[in-house]
Amino acid sequence: FEKLSSPIQFSLLVCGVFFFFGIHNYLQEAIMSIPGFRFGVMLGYLEVLGVTVCSFLERRCIAQETQRIAPLSAYPLLTFCLLSSSSLSNLALNYINFPTKVVFRSCKLIPTMIVASIVHKKIFSSVEYFCAFCICFGLVLFAAADWTLTPSFHPIGLAFVSLSVCADAVLPNAQERLFRLGSSRLEVTFYTNIFTLIVMTFTTYLSGDLIGMIEFARTSAKLCNYIAIYTFVAYIAISVHMNVVKRFGGVSAVLVATGRKGMTLVLSFLLFPKSFSWFYVMGAIMVLGSLLLSSLVKIRDK
Repeated sequence: FEKLSSPIQFSLLVCGVFFFFGIHNYLQEAIMSIPGFRFGVMLGYLEVLGVTVCSFLERRCIAQETQRIAPLSAYPLLTFCLLSSSSLSNLALNYINFPTKVVFRSCKLIPTMIVASIVHKKIFSSVEYFCAFCICFGLVLFAAADWTLTPSFHPIGLAFVSLSVCADAVLPNAQERLFRLGSSRLEVTFYTNIFTLIVMTFTTYLSGDLIGMIEFARTSAKLCNYIAIYTFVAYIAISVHMNVVKRFGGVSAVLVATGRKGMTLVLSFLLFPKSFSWFYVMGAIMVLGSLLLSSLVKIRDK
């Protein structure tokens, strides 16, 4: 791969991002579409399980890391944020449709600006305030479309996915502190996910979701196949995306990520037919366009 020219490397990585995230998102919606499946929180559990196993194998067998730099006391906050982000976003699928979840999950800019304004007294540029306003308006359009077209829509779904975004906005800041201590990406990834997996195993067992999904899977060979692939494909997709960041920089990564989210929305409507509204189109353009503009402005300023 290293011997290939940069354009070919970039093309292959972009195809990998679209392909593996496409499989991941397809399986996520396909699992939720199986009649009788109401264990949205278990999708988060499967993601954490896959990342835990794969990061452990990569850390030991490829990177050959054996040392832990950060103290264990540094991980409870990361565990709480990852647990909240993963569980709430997938639990929301019980109440809202997949495209709405994708759009709301894209909006870390708003909680990030709120936290920075309150904690750090930071003043943002007019472009960032404009982007935040457009994102809010785009989210309103998506919620309005769901409200009128989706029979299963419930406002609690928006509350769950919004809280997951807030947790997701805190997570990278907490991880950055560990990176400054000298911890590697694999170390932080593995220990954050292993503790989250332990907590999620305990909580999903008590709630009955873990046993319920296992019993449900025993009656559905299709679900078992979906779970087996879904558990590990997310880690591959994330790894490919991180290679885009590492090799070609932030601008390229932002463009690829925005294109991937747009592809996810289009595929969702094509592969899983659902009621359509132009509010979805306008909302997606405003949210994804504003996120792209904000990210490019930040990268330019840096």
